Amino acid sequence: MKVDVLSLDGKKLKPIELPVQFNDDYEPDLVNRAVLVIFSHKRQPYGTMPKAGQGYSAKLSRRRRDYKGAYGKGISRVSRKTMWRRGMQFGWVGAISPGTVGGRRAHPPKSTKIWDQKINNKERKKAIRSAMSGVVQKSKLLVVEDKFENLKKAKDVKNVLTILGFDTQAVKRKNSGKAKSRGRAIRYKKNPLVVVTKNCDVIKAISNLAGYDTIDVKSLNASLLSLGYGLPRPCIFTEGAINLLTNEKLFLGAKK
Repeated sequence: MKVDVLSLDGKKLKPIELPVQFNDDYEPDLVNRAVLVIFSHKRQPYGTMPKAGQGYSAKLSRRRRDYKGAYGKGISRVSRKTMWRRGMQFGWVGAISPGTVGGRRAHPPKSTKIWDQKINNKERKKAIRSAMSGVVQKSKLLVVEDKFENLKKAKDVKNVLTILGFDTQAVKRKNSGKAKSRGRAIRYKKNPLVVVTKNCDVIKAISNLAGYDTIDVKSLNASLLSLGYGLPRPCIFTEGAINLLTNEKLFLGAKK
């Protein structure tokens, strides 16, 4: 499959052959699995304090000859702290045990739990190739000349993106609830992904445009190439990134 390389003015310079990475079948199930694996690596561990609910001096003896015990008193085997004592009579309050006021939880979430999921290396590469083919088949793929990587100002990048037919206006969406206090009250609509050959000037310039992401071609993943299940993301590749895919055979299977 051939596509046209566009100049910064939107003019067609020459046709270029897409590498074999774009020829795989689009499999949204596989792409979604790879995306969930990436999300699992970003998940923040959470859990209770190890000694939560156990900061009491409380116990209950069931021994026959222990004066401060519960033997023969017809009460449950719950650890209790003494609130008052009158001879051999005690005022008890349940503590520490699950189900008591201020007691520990029986099976609380633990911060030591490992949430990370795993995926085979060949499966991960195939998911990336499948997402790339989805961009060609069901979304929009543009290839621009390498001069695009040398742009240093956000306004220059915005002009080029407007010429190429992309919207540079920030589309906001407000989240309700706790989002405001947690720093995510406003979300921006996802715009096209820009794929370059290496760390260059345009990366910093595009970071000032809401919704746009930039990545070097060697760091591509299924999450960046998709907007959700079955929704490929529009992409802008530089000519050098396409050539790098071809020359270095990125995201292909084991070498024969």
